[in-house]
Amino acid sequence: MADDGAPSTACTGSSLLQPLSELTDLPLDQVNFVACQLCALISAFWFRLFLHPSKTSPIIRHVVATLLGLYFAMFCFGWYALHFLVQSGLTYGIMILTGVEHMHKYCLVVALTYLSLCQITRVYVFDYGMYTADFTGPMMVITQKITSLAFEIHDGELHSQTGCFPRMPSLLEYFSYNCNFMGILAGPTCSYNDYIGFIEGAPRRCRDYKDERKSSSKLRHSEPSPNVTTSFFCLLVFLSVCKVFPVERNIDDNFIANTPFYAQVVYLYLSMLTTRPKYYFVWTLADAINNAAGFGFNGYDSDGSARWDLISNLRILKIEFATSFKVFLDNWNIQTAHWLKRVCYERCPYHPTAATFILSAMWHGAYPGYYLTFLTGIVITLAARAVRHNVRPYFLHSSVHKLVYDVITWAATQIAICYTVIPFVLLSVGPSMKFYSSWYFSLHIGCILVAFVLPVKRRNLPLKDQQKSPVQESFQRHLEATDRTCSQKAKTT
Repeated sequence: MADDGAPSTACTGSSLLQPLSELTDLPLDQVNFVACQLCALISAFWFRLFLHPSKTSPIIRHVVATLLGLYFAMFCFGWYALHFLVQSGLTYGIMILTGVEHMHKYCLVVALTYLSLCQITRVYVFDYGMYTADFTGPMMVITQKITSLAFEIHDGELHSQTGCFPRMPSLLEYFSYNCNFMGILAGPTCSYNDYIGFIEGAPRRCRDYKDERKSSSKLRHSEPSPNVTTSFFCLLVFLSVCKVFPVERNIDDNFIANTPFYAQVVYLYLSMLTTRPKYYFVWTLADAINNAAGFGFNGYDSDGSARWDLISNLRILKIEFATSFKVFLDNWNIQTAHWLKRVCYERCPYHPTAATFILSAMWHGAYPGYYLTFLTGIVITLAARAVRHNVRPYFLHSSVHKLVYDVITWAATQIAICYTVIPFVLLSVGPSMKFYSSWYFSLHIGCILVAFVLPVKRRNLPLKDQQKSPVQESFQRHLEATDRTCSQKAKTT
């Protein structure tokens, strides 16, 4: 049992809100985080109204965004926030000193290594599982931004003269991109071009929006409407329900011995369901902050209404009603999924699915439960892909059959997600293996068998296409789309 002083020692940031922490019975680091995000939301409205690009130079906007971000980071994490500057400074030096041909690889290795060292130190040098909100969380987003920019510069300098790829940023632009107040605490990551376009007041840089020719006047008058209600509803659900269905009960000996298996399955679903609103709250609030600052415009729908989902990180309804493992992953932590796809999946010549899950595990942290989750995710993904390719076509001839298929796959997807993710919550090897053994590793064994019995057929490509590397194919598609977009923009101007 932790002593009464534990909550205060678990926070490295400001103790100014300690009375509020004691009043709400919440850890001080969580209180600091929410307070800073609320201040960031207020600052975002102020930033858009009083430091609008039409009134202020980009330099002033860069300076203010960076200083506010560093202040919020210091308030939450104390001197640990200096790691954000050190990691960014190291990789900026690498970008300057190394050639364009190799900068992306060096930046990925250095940024990920520095992040991993911080995560290992936090987990194994300090108390295991001590922090509920720690300084390596923002470093994870900064790592994404560093590597994304390095890969974009590498691809653009070597293969494109269109100007649609980013050039080497100044030091101020680089720190502003990595440490701005809108995304330093909870992200999400974003394209460097999109961020610079937002700062300079040109949010449509090399983007092909529908009805672009008639949207210029609408863009000036289109104002963001950050949906804060969803954020705090999710927080309320999490605080009120998560203690009713503790995840640890899934490995309780009495619960396992005295509860029918079908009831264990239902409880597993409910206990994991109640952990998700915490992430919904963090990501929807982060989205609201960016939108309030004017960042996030993504063109117009077919009916002419503005879209503010450029850097949105989740789609809640698609997550909760996902009928496949892929649909769930595509709508959960969206910007991280895009990052993994750009830097790993599309560039890895061998076993890209396994490589992407392993990179994701390394990026998430040093807890063994993370690796168990993502290693399990590999076999689940391969099995789900095989079922979708081999079984789904038989249910598409009738709407009734399709409905039956959707109901069955929804239930199977939710169980598979819960089974996969529970080590991510339990963190340690012992409790995780205890859970899997209580299920007799049934999903592991079943998915391995399915992946072998129902293999996914590889596409038959022409010989000249087979000789191309995945990196070349991916980049060629991206380059053609970018050149086409920029050509269209040139014609309209």
